[in-house]
Amino acid sequence: MTVNTQRPLAKHVKVVEVGPRDGLQNESGGMLDAKVKASLINQLAAAGLTHIEAAAFVHPKWVPQMANSAQVLQLITAHNHVSYSALTPNMKGLERAIEAGVNEVAVFGAASESFSQRNTNCSIAQSLTRFEPVVQKALDAGLKVRGYVSVVVDCPYEGAISPTAVADIAQQLIHMGCYEVSLGDTIGTATPFGMLRMLEAVNHKIPTSKLAGHCHNTYGQALANVLCMLEAGVTTFDSSVAGLGGCPYAKGASGNLATEDLVYMLHGLGIHTGIQLDRLARVGQNISDLLGRPNGSHAGQAMMSSV
Repeated sequence: MTVNTQRPLAKHVKVVEVGPRDGLQNESGGMLDAKVKASLINQLAAAGLTHIEAAAFVHPKWVPQMANSAQVLQLITAHNHVSYSALTPNMKGLERAIEAGVNEVAVFGAASESFSQRNTNCSIAQSLTRFEPVVQKALDAGLKVRGYVSVVVDCPYEGAISPTAVADIAQQLIHMGCYEVSLGDTIGTATPFGMLRMLEAVNHKIPTSKLAGHCHNTYGQALANVLCMLEAGVTTFDSSVAGLGGCPYAKGASGNLATEDLVYMLHGLGIHTGIQLDRLARVGQNISDLLGRPNGSHAGQAMMSSV
């Protein structure tokens, strides 16, 4: 492989907190009250998170947990230094997001035709065509646009994914105007070798400065995958407080990488995140208790057990 894994580690890493959206929308138990969601977002910002995926403007038939997104955004205490993003898969969703006052939106595609059909009811090519006017209108409105690519290593329906397919889709999202593309190991089966193989192909078309890692921890490989991507020059990673969420389209994909675990490792490597880990651990324990679920963060559990 030609990916350079010998470069010095970054001094700073951007952590994108996806718990309030990607996490909560995949938790069982129905939609949380808007005040609870807003409080979670406020607590995350107070702990030092500056990039928070706060909402999704999608049809409530498909994602009922996100039906109160507009109300949530009205209730948060917004800070100028914090980016509050929303998932907007179509023009109607974008219009609702703009009305709600977000400062960043995201569009999402998949590297597998089968996954694309089950997730967005259309082919990869059709999804990209749909995104073009959405991205352009968002840019015209002064919003930043982030792109997501799902199942970048393995697909639950098709198996191993071609790295060049991932690279092609990521490149098209960048050309549309996305400032960054998040590469998702959606079902959490990837190991460092597969991640580096995929990243090498993407690097031929997109610099690492425009890439982010989104690692699920189904097989316990998330931190190992983050570390290999970090060594290859990626400096932005998505994670979910207390490991909330998973993927409803991928059986067995039971959890995102916990933000507490990610931050603990990064701080241990001497990398600055701007996040107060002790405060973050309390946020994770509080939302876990409220949901009546085990805390999905190893670092969070350890820290809270010693309080």
